[in-house]
Amino acid sequence: MLTFHHAPLSRSGRVHWLLHELDVPFEMVRCDIPRRDGTGARDPRNPHPEGKVPALEHDGALITETAAILLYLTDLFPERRLGVAPGEPGRGAYLTWLFWYAGVVEPVYLAAALGVADHPVARASFRGPEAVAARLIAALEGRDWLMGERFTAADILLCSPYLYFPDATPDHPAVRGWIARCTARPAYQASLERD
Repeated sequence: MLTFHHAPLSRSGRVHWLLHELDVPFEMVRCDIPRRDGTGARDPRNPHPEGKVPALEHDGALITETAAILLYLTDLFPERRLGVAPGEPGRGAYLTWLFWYAGVVEPVYLAAALGVADHPVARASFRGPEAVAARLIAALEGRDWLMGERFTAADILLCSPYLYFPDATPDHPAVRGWIARCTARPAYQASLERD
């Protein structure tokens, strides 16, 4: 059984969306979490070691961190074709998108939000928003999805910052069209309605 620990309007929304895309049974535990505005608190029901979301429990295993959970779920349900299975062409590109988000995209936008995006260490380590935009534009020009003709969990993860921070969205038709295709998906709408 999959038990999903989730807080609405948080980073765990990406996992919630994927679970609806997978169309598999899961139990959802709504958790309170500390919020930036000072509201909320750590929820004792949440097994995440830091009290954050998302957290996923499956057959005694605890998986945390969004990219890890997305990879775990798409590998667990390869027949749903929302990931790229080991040994399948494109696996390397799929893994690269997931971990590029965690290792580059999120730090780039966090540095920008903190006002340190132009710090030399931030630029050297993570690049900047314009480099993130250039890579997305290059990947999406002439393609519907990051993996080409197939929507995957990589699309969910990579479009997510622009759903919360639309002003950060690269002003390019390939990116804007991709986000529109992502958010038009019934599973995305279903996850919003359930929240």
